[in-house]
Amino acid sequence: MTKRTRTLGTTGPLTSPLGLGCMGMSALYGDADRAESVATVHAALEAGVTLLDTGDFYAMGHNEMLIGEALRTAPAALREQALTSVKFGALRDPDGNWSGYDGRPAAVKNFAAYSLQRLGVDHIDVYRIARLDPDVPIEETVGAIAELIEKGYVRHVGLSEVGAETVRRAAATAPIADLQIEYSLISRGIEQEILPTTRELGIGITAYGVLSRGLISGHFSRDRQLDANDFRAHSPRFQGENLQHNLNLVEALRKIAEHKGVTVAQIAIAWVLSRGEDIVPLVGARTRERLGESLGALDVTLEAADLAAIEEAVPADAAAGDRYPTAQMAHLDSER
Repeated sequence: MTKRTRTLGTTGPLTSPLGLGCMGMSALYGDADRAESVATVHAALEAGVTLLDTGDFYAMGHNEMLIGEALRTAPAALREQALTSVKFGALRDPDGNWSGYDGRPAAVKNFAAYSLQRLGVDHIDVYRIARLDPDVPIEETVGAIAELIEKGYVRHVGLSEVGAETVRRAAATAPIADLQIEYSLISRGIEQEILPTTRELGIGITAYGVLSRGLISGHFSRDRQLDANDFRAHSPRFQGENLQHNLNLVEALRKIAEHKGVTVAQIAIAWVLSRGEDIVPLVGARTRERLGESLGALDVTLEAADLAAIEEAVPADAAAGDRYPTAQMAHLDSER
């Protein structure tokens, strides 16, 4: 694998060729194997992937404890190079239902205390509210994270799924390391206003959903049966005619990938990598096999002709269906 680094913004030395999104190891995509998940985190660290992304609400703390176990059992050198990115603020009940977001300063500090304990670390590298709390100004939430930085519990402020205006307000309050937001071949909304804003302000992007939850991985089939606890069973892009339309886009992309001698997943990740050195793709690999495939994208060079062919096969706004169900789309400041 070619040695590369990607940098998150200009506020700190947060570098990683890719980031590992760990949510699927605990929740929302069906059952996962804990031992394989831990082994996948170890393999990622060994390959130079230092950024581990989680949320305190992923299976109600399960994901943070899993990462804590992976860090505790990793060789010391790998453990020391790991960077933790944590989302907080999403409220859930014992049945797993979602009930809003809490960005109050007291809640921010409370969430952080529990995350530090579950992860088994003395600080969190990037801390961010998962979604904007409509009842709390972003300045107050970011200010609370800044106080945690002053006390050494957090290293950098991050943002998640917020729009350009909110990015500006947050950046006026404290230095922002990065904005975590969905970005892929079929989710390109940030290109119009959000990405120009982050670049103007020197804020990096950690792009999640680069394979659109497996939809453009090349491994998803129309007849695949999804578990009831799998997010995709309720996602508009995976339903009926939407799914068939989107899989047709994948087949067009497959022809380009085969011509390059790479997989569909690799060319989709490579496309995100080609968007700029300030963008770090998060790959949601749950197994070492899928991680290895994703890492192969680092060795894919997309020439101008390749990019033109990809654009023709999967133009902006080509996808059918929203990226979240209607109720969840309503909570996305980035979509307003």
